[in-house]
Amino acid sequence: MPIFRRRKKPVTTELIVPKHVAIIMDGNGRWAQARGLPRIEGHRQGAQSVRRACEVCVEMGVQVLTLYCFSSENWKRPKEELDFLMKLLKQFLTQESKTLLEKNIRLTVIGRRDGLPSDVLEEMDLAIAKSASMTGLHLCLAINYGSRQEITDAVRSIAREVRAGTLAPDQIDETTISQHLYTADLPDPDLLIRTSGELRLSNYLLWQISYSELWITKRAWPEFSREDFLSAIEDYSKRHRRFGGL
Repeated sequence: MPIFRRRKKPVTTELIVPKHVAIIMDGNGRWAQARGLPRIEGHRQGAQSVRRACEVCVEMGVQVLTLYCFSSENWKRPKEELDFLMKLLKQFLTQESKTLLEKNIRLTVIGRRDGLPSDVLEEMDLAIAKSASMTGLHLCLAINYGSRQEITDAVRSIAREVRAGTLAPDQIDETTISQHLYTADLPDPDLLIRTSGELRLSNYLLWQISYSELWITKRAWPEFSREDFLSAIEDYSKRHRRFGGL
């Protein structure tokens, strides 16, 4: 199924569009259970929302979209659900690879590779390589990701450089830490969206969202619509970002 469909209604061109939007895609399982469906059906429908989100970002000129696909804590879920999630991820990478190229979308992935099935890693690496030269939307998938483990990995990397004598402790500052995170080549998110109404960050981009604007909706991710995304951007456009100043 193609990612991009006909625009339903015109959008306001005067909006201040965030350069980087990060989304916590929450509520797939609960959405399904509330409708008497198996949890995996919620994940299947959630994939449709990914396509809609990409469509809006391309349309509105968002430069980076980072999606929280699978957290390092999600391994605690039942094996049946985990197997389906890995299958769904592989299917997305395989089926959407061509569309990413057609729409000039670059794909990257952040998180640890440990534990991910070899066939998923193969499709992931192939899609990343194919889209590496794309110059449009940068779609970043957070897979097997946790912010605390990311910061831990950054500290370890910095410690190794200090031990090797290539970095002095007094040279370590915020920029040094940012440059050692998985997101070193990305700007910090301007807008963080969370679906399903939960009021927590769930170990997601904790360093990077220090000054991000938050937008939370009670809608579950499978029902997150184009209009919802545009509402989030419109609300963001009205905010005054002071970054600690006046």
